[in-house]
Amino acid sequence: MKIFITGAAGFIGFHTATLLLERGDEVIGYDNFNEYYDKQLKEDRSALLEKHENFTMIRGDILDREKLKASMAGVDRMCHLAALAGVRYAFDHPDEYIDINIKGFFNVIEEVRLQEIPGLIYASSSSVYGGNTDFPSKETDRVDNPVSLYGMNKRDNELMAHTYHSLYGTKTTGLRFFTVYGPWGRPDMALFLFTDWIMKDEPMTIFGQGKMQRDFTYVADIAAGIVASIDKNYDKEVFNLGCGKTEELMDYITTLEKALGKEGKKEYLPMQAGDTVRSSADISHAKEKLGFDPKTKISEGIPNFVEWYRDYYKV
Repeated sequence: MKIFITGAAGFIGFHTATLLLERGDEVIGYDNFNEYYDKQLKEDRSALLEKHENFTMIRGDILDREKLKASMAGVDRMCHLAALAGVRYAFDHPDEYIDINIKGFFNVIEEVRLQEIPGLIYASSSSVYGGNTDFPSKETDRVDNPVSLYGMNKRDNELMAHTYHSLYGTKTTGLRFFTVYGPWGRPDMALFLFTDWIMKDEPMTIFGQGKMQRDFTYVADIAAGIVASIDKNYDKEVFNLGCGKTEELMDYITTLEKALGKEGKKEYLPMQAGDTVRSSADISHAKEKLGFDPKTKISEGIPNFVEWYRDYYKV
């Protein structure tokens, strides 16, 4: 197939594009290489993708409707992964989140409709579950209690996709990612930050007094779930993509310290606004309809990240 991926130079986009390219699909990448974090990471991811003959990178913004329209022409699937990610950055930059995550999503889904592209697969987030206290989270749970602007953005995307399917028959699949980690990750993500702090002998900032629990999901498993969604291309679906196993944050940190061979200094702080104490995914729906089968435990995934980190930064 000919597959269009927005955010192709991003963390999850890079891994998804790689998987598709290696199996022989043609991939059109679209990314604006913004400065939300170190652009060199994006350039280096893109350089690896561009070694594939069946890959083309287009430097463009999803807010540039005309360029987006021209770039999407003739594709078989739209895989929309571009977004301004993270919960905390939104506190001081709410206008960017509305522009990129809502107006940008509208531009994408409207072009999918107008160009009659056979399917849209898009990134949602476990953040849509907000302040829910029933675990593990199921796709049928209520999601009308957001605790972050980012979670609200992603729920808005799901509602827009639902409406477009109802009105126009647009085929949409939303994927609620749970705490993704792994090689080539973003520098603002917990695993990356903890590794930096430990290697530099700086204290780790650990929120929630270290009591938080997360469904840490390895990026290769996430990419496999995305590709399965592209292939299945259901009429209208939403899936949890998580590991299906909840880990204590301090166990996550201990596993990292073991992989680094070094114990880190720790500074414990209260919960931050917008954070949740626990995330836990019920992945039975994705297992049944996508064949989703995450295999990577943190005991394997964290050392893989550390190996990449040491190699990339020559540590």
